[in-house]
Amino acid sequence: TSIKYYVPISEVYDVIRITHFNIGHHGIKYTLKEILKKCANITEKQVKLFISECNECKIKRAKPKDSSKLVVSPIISNDFHSRGQVDLIDMQSSPDGKFKFVLNYQDHFTKFCILRPLKSKTAADVAYNLLDIFTTFRAPAILQSDNGREFVAKVIEELALIWKDLKIIHGKPRHPQSQGSVERSNQDTKQLLGRWIRENNSNKWTEGLRFVKFQKNSCFHRVLNNSPYAVLFGNQPKLGLSSTCLHPSIFNDITTEEELTKMN
Repeated sequence: TSIKYYVPISEVYDVIRITHFNIGHHGIKYTLKEILKKCANITEKQVKLFISECNECKIKRAKPKDSSKLVVSPIISNDFHSRGQVDLIDMQSSPDGKFKFVLNYQDHFTKFCILRPLKSKTAADVAYNLLDIFTTFRAPAILQSDNGREFVAKVIEELALIWKDLKIIHGKPRHPQSQGSVERSNQDTKQLLGRWIRENNSNKWTEGLRFVKFQKNSCFHRVLNNSPYAVLFGNQPKLGLSSTCLHPSIFNDITTEEELTKMN
């Protein structure tokens, strides 16, 4: 059983704020779920009050919701990296130096995503970045994209030129209505990136991609009933001593392993 600590009243706000920000401004349920992993006395009422006053969440609630609720049969994958999805997010309206696009790659089975900045949307540039992903996690048998089969075919051709032993096929055409789920995933990435930019007062979105990727992979996913990170690696992501049962007032003063050993 994990050890939980009682948060002093003076620190409740900061605990909720940091947790809520770290998980990408998700709702009351997920924020409270994350807090209760370590804290014993923070309530749903307190979390609800904080989120009701959160400026980023107010912006999100003010946006009109898509009223077209379409039920579409999902594409099923039964193994990690048996099917991969690669899409491009257009950032040309706010380039970061030479970078104008975001490569959004997602494994269908675990929902684990990887985000990379791109200078162009050419098949060669996409293939070069996918190669790094595939040599780290392994390559999928099927690759598909919301950008169309022709785009995927060119990417696969480029990959074959670099990696002679690699054999990937492109997925079957997607039902037009099923594109909504892909668009929502890409939109979610853009929203999280926008929040990172505002919270850090920085236009260097290429740096923010790493943190957005971590947020997306760390958050609870309804379909998985877990986080993509936990499904892939078998345990929840850690933030060093921040993920231990130690109270922040203790680990904030620790700088060496010797000091940590004395705590045991």
